[in-house]
Amino acid sequence: MSYFKRYLIAGLLVWLPLGVTIVVIKFLVDLFDRSLLLLPHQYRPEVLIGVDIPGFGVLLSLTLILLTGVIVANFLGSRIVSIWESFLSRIPLVRTIYNAAKQISQAVFGSGDQTFQKVYLIQYPRAGLWTLAFQTSKLQGEAQGKTGMVEVVNLFVPTTPNPTSGFFIMASRREIVELDMKVDDALKMVISGGVIVPDIKDLPVVAENQEVSEKRTEKKLNRR
Repeated sequence: MSYFKRYLIAGLLVWLPLGVTIVVIKFLVDLFDRSLLLLPHQYRPEVLIGVDIPGFGVLLSLTLILLTGVIVANFLGSRIVSIWESFLSRIPLVRTIYNAAKQISQAVFGSGDQTFQKVYLIQYPRAGLWTLAFQTSKLQGEAQGKTGMVEVVNLFVPTTPNPTSGFFIMASRREIVELDMKVDDALKMVISGGVIVPDIKDLPVVAENQEVSEKRTEKKLNRR
C-alpha cells in the first residue's frame, strides 16, 4: 500500500503542475482572444481566411498595449490620460478600484519613486522572526522626521499569498538587512509562502548582517 501511495503522489507531482499550467494558459489565451471582438466582423481572421486561429488575440492584445504605451509616453497622450483619470475619479466605486489597481501596477511594473526599489529582511512581528519587506522610498516627511531615527526607510510588508495587501512601516536603515534578491523573486517567495526560495548569492554576508542586527536588537531589549 505504501508503494501505491508513493507512486500515486509521484504521478500527481508530474501531472498536476502540468495540468494547472495548461488550464491557466488556455484561460489566458481565451481571454485575450476576446480582444478580436474589437475588430469589425469582416476583418476577423475566421472571416478573412476562413479559419479560427487560437491565440491570434494575444498578438492583437500585445499590439494594442504597445500602441497605448507609445501614445501615453508623449505629452499629448499623458494629457488625455490625465483627463480620463479625472473623469474616473468622480465615480465613487470606480475611483477606489481604479486607484488601487493603478498604485499596485506602478509599484510592480513602474519605474522611479513609485516602484518597489529593493528587498529587505526585517524582524517582524517581533524580534527573532524575519520576513521580507519592499522599499517604497526614502522620502523624508513629517512622519519620518518625528520618529527620531537616522536614515528612515519606507517599507511595505506584504501578506501571503496576496501581496497586494500588507502593512506600511518606517524603519531605520541600521535595523534592516538589504538583500541582493530581485523584487520579482521576492514576490514569488511571498506568494508561494516560502515554497519558492531564490538562491542567495552571498550567504556569509547575509548571515553576518543578521547576526549584527540581532545583537543590536538584543542590546536594545536589555536596555529596556
